[in-house]
Order: sequence, then C-alpha cells, then structure tokens
Amino acid sequence: MRYGDIVKGLPLPKQSCEAAYASHVLEHLSLRDFRLALSNTRELLADRGLFRLVVPDLAILATRYLHSNDPNAASAFMEQSHLGLLDRQRGLRGLMTTWLGNGSHLWMWDLNSIRQELSAAGFTEIERCNFGDEPVFTEVEDESRFVDALAVQCQRGSSPDTRVDEV
Repeated sequence: MRYGDIVKGLPLPKQSCEAAYASHVLEHLSLRDFRLALSNTRELLADRGLFRLVVPDLAILATRYLHSNDPNAASAFMEQSHLGLLDRQRGLRGLMTTWLGNGSHLWMWDLNSIRQELSAAGFTEIERCNFGDEPVFTEVEDESRFVDALAVQCQRGSSPDTRVDEV
C-alpha cells in the first residue's frame, strides 16, 4: 500500500500496479484535477488492472433532498454533500485553512456521470460494486465509507481517450 498525490503523479513505473483504490478523495478535486488523476491512475495500472473508487453518491443525496418535506432539507443536503460551509474561520488561521485545507467537495458524482468520465479516460468494465466483493481491496476497505456512497470498479482499458485539458 502506498499513499501519494495522484494529481501530481506517483513516483512509480507505468503499468506497475495490479490495483488502485481511492475512497472519498476524488470529490475533493476540481474537474480538471479529477481528469488528471484518472489519467495518472490508468497509467499506473497494468493491463486489466483494477481501479476502485468510492465517492458520495449525488443521486442518493439529491433524491433524499427532493423527496423530503423537512424545512431543513436544503441545509441537510448542503451539510451531507459538504458543498456548503457551516462556519468560515476568519483571520490568518482561516486564510491558511482555506488555502491549505481540502475539506470541501468540489465536484459531485452519480453513476452515469462517473461512468462517462472513466470511459473517456480509457477504463472499461465500469460497474457499481459493493463493500467486500473484491478480495484485492480487503485490507484498505472500510464499510462505513460505503454509506450513501457510489462505489465503482473498473479496469484499465487498452486505448485511453483522456480529456485532461477540457472543462
């Protein structure tokens, strides 16, 4: 297991990994950085290498919001999706937290939108997956991370069609 910044690229040889896993990371990236992260991940994977990602499921959160009669539904949606800030720190500490922190979600995904991005990045066999259904990820998975989440597994395809420069 190795940790690093997939947007900048990891110091590993191309096609040297059998699997890659990202849990509640990709929603913190801008769309451009997300696409770069997908491209970098694909380059690291060996042929037919597995990539599993877990992100908050926009469809679940939006459906819950749209079907709620609770007057606090909008606030709950913003809080659960991490798209809003309950409070903003002021002063130097606030500036540093905003500048260096990465706690807010910058892009949200549902199955159709993430399937499209993965396909464009050259991934194949893109399917929704569940906690514990792939032994290679047993050591890194946490069941609590699958609550209200979209979990997708795919494979490195043979021909990428990345769009890193598009937004």
